[in-house]
Amino acid sequence: MSDILERLRTETRDAHEAIERDLAWETRVTTPDGYRALLARFWGFHAALEPALAAVLHDDAFLDPRRRLAHLAADLRFLGLDDAAIAALPRPHLALPRDRDEAFGALYVLEGSTLGGQVIAKQIGRQLGLNPEGGCRYYAAHGRETGAMWKAFRQRLAEEAARGRPETIVAAATDTFDAMRHWLCAAPVPIPDGEGGPVVKVSQRG
Repeated sequence: MSDILERLRTETRDAHEAIERDLAWETRVTTPDGYRALLARFWGFHAALEPALAAVLHDDAFLDPRRRLAHLAADLRFLGLDDAAIAALPRPHLALPRDRDEAFGALYVLEGSTLGGQVIAKQIGRQLGLNPEGGCRYYAAHGRETGAMWKAFRQRLAEEAARGRPETIVAAATDTFDAMRHWLCAAPVPIPDGEGGPVVKVSQRG
C-alpha cells in the first residue's frame, strides 16, 4: 500500500464513517421513490464536481471513464424523469478543486465509492429488481472492471502524491466526504419541472 493511500484511509476514517452512518442507504433504497430521491442528490453532486475536475486535470483519457454523471441521468430516466426534470435538479455549491492535489483528493472519494457500490447494486437488485441495464447503472459503476480501475487509480494517486502535496490531497478528500454527507443527508430533493434548478450551498473551504 502506498504512503498516500495509507494516510487517506487513516486520516479520512472519521469523515468516511460519518457518511456511512448518516446516509442510511439501506433504508433509502427500500422503495423506488426513496431510491430515486437518493440518485437525484448524487446527480447534483456529480453535476457540480465533475466539470471542475475536468477543468483542473485536463486529462480526458484518465477522467472520462470515471465520469458517472451520465450513469445517474440514465438511471433517473429509467425511473421516470425526463431530461428537463433532470437538468432542473438542484446542485450544491461546493468548494471546488483548485489544483491537481485537490482534484485527486476529491477523486479518492468518488473512485473509492465504486467499491462499496458493488455491494449496494446487489442489494438494489434484490430489493427493487433493478440492474445495470435498467435503473442501477450508477452503483454498478465500472462493473467487472471496478477492481482494475481502482488499482489503476491507486497507482496514479501515488504518482501524483509523489510530486505534489500529500497533505492537500488528504484535506481535499476529507472536505469531499463532509460535503457529500451534508448534501446527501439533507432533505429529499423535490422533482422539479423545467430547467435550471436551484443551487444550494453545502460547504466552504477556508
